Amino acid sequence: MRKLLAPVLLLCSLCLTAAPPPPGSHLTVQVDSALSGKGIERASVIVQFTEGRGVNLKKIRTRWETKTNQQGSVAIPEIPQGSITIQIIAQNYQTFGGTFTLDKPEQTIEIKLNQPQAQYSEDAKPKK
Repeated sequence: MRKLLAPVLLLCSLCLTAAPPPPGSHLTVQVDSALSGKGIERASVIVQFTEGRGVNLKKIRTRWETKTNQQGSVAIPEIPQGSITIQIIAQNYQTFGGTFTLDKPEQTIEIKLNQPQAQYSEDAKPKK
């Protein structure tokens, strides 16, 4: 009986000391115009979890693709804490891409998009 009890107790103690998975974050992304400061409606927002400790990628959603609401905001219900990338594409604005760290249960990331820059062309140079 003692020989059987020792492995069972060891297994139970391992189960109790295993670290719980890191908590997720409720993320809000606010997309505004750098020129006017107003929210940009219908901007495409892609959020991708890239790195974190103790995350079982098979059991949790790690990628979101959505669009902003009329106020330029989008809410991601839960994404693992750690490193994420955000890409934003909006008509008449420069595309944005960046890496951020989620380390709080609720977090807001504000992004300001710039107007597109003028195109440069060799043919547009003045002739001498």
